[in-house]
Amino acid sequence: MTNSIAEFEHDSKAIFVIGSNTTACHPLIASRIIQAKENGAKLIVADPRNIQLARLADLSVNHRLGSDVALLNGMMHVIIRNQWHHPDYIADRCEDFDAFKAVIDTYTPKRVSDITGVDPEDIIRMAELYSQNAPAALLYAMGITQHTTGVDNVKSCCNLAMLCGNVGVKGGGINPLRGQNNVQGACDMGGLPNVFTGYQPVSDPGVNKKFSDAWGVALSSTPGLTITDMIEAIDQKKIKAMYIIGENPKLSDPDWNHLNHALKKLEFLLVQDIFLSETAQSADVIFASAALGERDGTFTNTERRCMRARKAQDPVGNTLPDWQIISRLSTAMGYAMDYDSAEEIFDEITGLTEKSYGGMTYERLGINGLQWPCPGPDHPGTPYLHKEPFARGKGKFHAIEYKDPAELACAEYPFLLTTGRMFAHFHTGTMTRVSRHLDVEQKTGYVEIHPDDAMRIKVKSNDPVLLTSRRGQMEVPARITTDVMPGNLFLPIHFGENPTNILTSSNAFDPLAKIPEFKVGAVRIERLIQ
Repeated sequence: MTNSIAEFEHDSKAIFVIGSNTTACHPLIASRIIQAKENGAKLIVADPRNIQLARLADLSVNHRLGSDVALLNGMMHVIIRNQWHHPDYIADRCEDFDAFKAVIDTYTPKRVSDITGVDPEDIIRMAELYSQNAPAALLYAMGITQHTTGVDNVKSCCNLAMLCGNVGVKGGGINPLRGQNNVQGACDMGGLPNVFTGYQPVSDPGVNKKFSDAWGVALSSTPGLTITDMIEAIDQKKIKAMYIIGENPKLSDPDWNHLNHALKKLEFLLVQDIFLSETAQSADVIFASAALGERDGTFTNTERRCMRARKAQDPVGNTLPDWQIISRLSTAMGYAMDYDSAEEIFDEITGLTEKSYGGMTYERLGINGLQWPCPGPDHPGTPYLHKEPFARGKGKFHAIEYKDPAELACAEYPFLLTTGRMFAHFHTGTMTRVSRHLDVEQKTGYVEIHPDDAMRIKVKSNDPVLLTSRRGQMEVPARITTDVMPGNLFLPIHFGENPTNILTSSNAFDPLAKIPEFKVGAVRIERLIQ
């Protein structure tokens, strides 16, 4: 996030939520949005489903699955046409506006309505609410990123925020809501295939030498593989062993049949987790990891805030904190890791990640933590980014054309399926489904279907139905609701008995980020005779 969570409540005059079921997936942030609305902020919601937050919105729209670029381009067309943009900000702080504008000029409300299904008057009203109530914060989640055009979607969000001068101001910004408590921290620490900590490129000779010298080894300058690429590499027998830490790809990765076929080709699978997940059940060796309250360390959350986690009790049984397991394994394999504590590791992090973490220490983190960048010991941390010039100098406008999703409805597969979370469970349910209190809220998977579609195929609530895609098929109970639009279906991702990823595609992914298109896929639905 470029900005801080507290700003939504106190400083934002408008909040635009797109591709995020915030009350179900990020309830604490949703509470800030609700409070902001009570404080007078305008709320705009764009989502293919009728999410809870839409009921509080000044304006909510249901755009067609995968049509985010067109909707955002349509808003920007209206903003420029009505001169609601910020030409001085654009001239001073941005570049490539003319090429961007030439594309945006073609996205009239009528054209965008034909693509998105959103009424032209609503597109105009969305543009007005966002541009005329500054500062305006834009919030998005995986409804924006999990598409074959995920990078284009994010760039379009950035275009809109820059167009209205909402980047580098308190209460504004572009704010991706991270899906787990340390997604931001994992990326910051080099949990990406092409960078070391702090997004320092492995291919940069100076950076590579810095880390090679620090660790006393010659490090490769070749970027590694994304998860999507790893599965293909296993299938081609280019990867023979895999070490999975705190991940459950048997439910979270697309195309269950293809994934299982690939995993069976591994000569060795090692899984490190706190519970026996579906993936761990297939492992050759399992390392039992200590849980959150049983270890010290740090997390960096969605607003770039690095915070300490303090051990409340000793680990149970023979479990160990992750850093100790990794250190012992590394030492056994020939590279000695002899850290004495998590704090010692954090000190190494700050020493090698000077620009963002350099000023942090355990003592300085205290209770509330610090937001990066925090480059020096006297730096207070950074509540919002880009107050000064952008890191690249000027903000770049991108001319983005709309592209269809990889799959559209057709005669054989007449419905479009989207996937996501529901309020009671988290991700693949590894933790929440072992909680009796949460499991009782929802014990099985289900598919949401609009009443008109249910009537047409003669399905009633809780009737078993068969869902079929080009990858496979699964049985699941039906839930009839107007939360989905006619022609659309929704599946939650949490249930191993009804694994959503049997239906999703591993061949449809963003060409740059390699994120699979979990949010759109063509399926058919059939009633099963009881």
